[in-house]
Amino acid sequence: MVVAAHPLAAQAGADILAAGGSAADAAIATQLVLGLVEPQSSGLGGGAFVLLWDGIARHLTSFDARETAPAGADGSLFLGPDGKPVPFFAGVIGGRSVGVPGVPRLLATLHARYGRLPWARLFEPAIGLAEAGFPISPRLAALIAQDRFLAANPTARAYFFEPDGTPKRAGTILKNPAYAETLHALAAGGADVFYDGPIAADLVAAVAAAPHPGSLAPSDLAGYRVIERAPVCGPYRGVRVCGMGPPSSAGVAIAQILGLLERFDLAQAGAGSLEAAHLLAEASRLAFADRDQYLADPAFVTQPISALLDPGYLAQRSALIRRDRSLGKAAPGALPEKAGLLAPCCAADASPELPSTSHFSIVDRAGNAIAITSSVESAFGARRMVRGFLLNNQLTDFSFLPERDGKPVANRVEPGKRPRSSMAPTIVLGRDGAPQILVGTPGGSQIIGFVAQAVIAMLDWRLDPQAALDLGHVVNRNGPTELEAGTAAASLKDGLERLGHTVSIVELNSGLHAIERRDDIWIGGADPRREGIAIGH
Repeated sequence: MVVAAHPLAAQAGADILAAGGSAADAAIATQLVLGLVEPQSSGLGGGAFVLLWDGIARHLTSFDARETAPAGADGSLFLGPDGKPVPFFAGVIGGRSVGVPGVPRLLATLHARYGRLPWARLFEPAIGLAEAGFPISPRLAALIAQDRFLAANPTARAYFFEPDGTPKRAGTILKNPAYAETLHALAAGGADVFYDGPIAADLVAAVAAAPHPGSLAPSDLAGYRVIERAPVCGPYRGVRVCGMGPPSSAGVAIAQILGLLERFDLAQAGAGSLEAAHLLAEASRLAFADRDQYLADPAFVTQPISALLDPGYLAQRSALIRRDRSLGKAAPGALPEKAGLLAPCCAADASPELPSTSHFSIVDRAGNAIAITSSVESAFGARRMVRGFLLNNQLTDFSFLPERDGKPVANRVEPGKRPRSSMAPTIVLGRDGAPQILVGTPGGSQIIGFVAQAVIAMLDWRLDPQAALDLGHVVNRNGPTELEAGTAAASLKDGLERLGHTVSIVELNSGLHAIERRDDIWIGGADPRREGIAIGH
């Protein structure tokens, strides 16, 4: 089964599975098509996080293909001449926000370890669509029309807009010969041709020539590496919920949310209930307080993961949750010295993350499973288009301010560092130790709440994946409790306010894509808020 954010991408992955490809093979084909038909969300110019289950070895691992800061970047990257942070979108647009892309090296890593079909075969669906053209989807057309910055880049303007400057409309057939040429080069020469040679030179030149130029250098590209990491797993209702460790904050935060909630009978509370919404919001605010204080790139800041997930610590934090009253803005927990990180180490950071990302989940006949969340960060990234794909603006996921109150911010910009993320590819290992649920979503820092609620919906409320993803969202990031406009969740506003919550009714445009195993049958669900589908064989 393949569940992805665009029918053409899901079909490409499904066709690879039908041809005998592995889940990793299908993921490569899916990503390459997503980079063409959903370029605003992910692609060769971005990064990704991966959870992968090896069905033969019965082993779960994760791969960090997060972008890195160039060697020339430092804490002053997003500071103006006055020493104050520049406005957020002034940081996004141009060259300084571009990190070293990780997706091409990731795809090569996955194929080398887990591929079954020839490498070049996996490029055929995307090359064919790029050369023949594909119809612009309604979502892509709407995003082109509303973007304020895309047309300022001549290459992007020529691609996404008509000669008279009007945005191309839904249904317009869009061909991308430059992307096809890039894919032909990668298919023939592997990922190395992306990181060293003419493609790399063009990336460096584009970043240098952009407004607010960046310091990306050939050596930054040549030195990029994908890092294999141990997943972060936490127990919940007799299963194990596993996600990405730092520099993604999501695995820890979701494990904390579930650990804080395990003492409550959420099944009895029921889906969509005021009690469940209150408890979920309270657990989320506690998890976000710890996330903002402690989590960052583990190569630069010691990460107290075991302390944050210690059952005794979670019990103490859970005791702060009252059924009859919101605790309000939560403070981070005080960790013991044995955690390896003293609480006074770092100042808290709540850097914004924009919600343009894509998630896809895939399982194959051999029992392999892969969950990938891939992103260029903001919609259309840094609005720089090179060789048929868009460059990321992931460096804006760092704190613009390197220190607060005289203390360094853990997620500050440093050379070679990977910015903190909330991307949350998640695999739930069932009681038999094998994957039971694969899930993930775009949504910036709201990803954490989206995924936590989806897991609860499938495990506690026994909703099938589609019903779980259809639920209105309840999110808290240690601030207002956000309820999804236009859904039943919005009707909880008055009740939550009586419990002391500050409530915001907002658009919560997730893109959840889930697969669940029930009675040895895979069931897929695609978020109704976007254009994705599930395809099974």
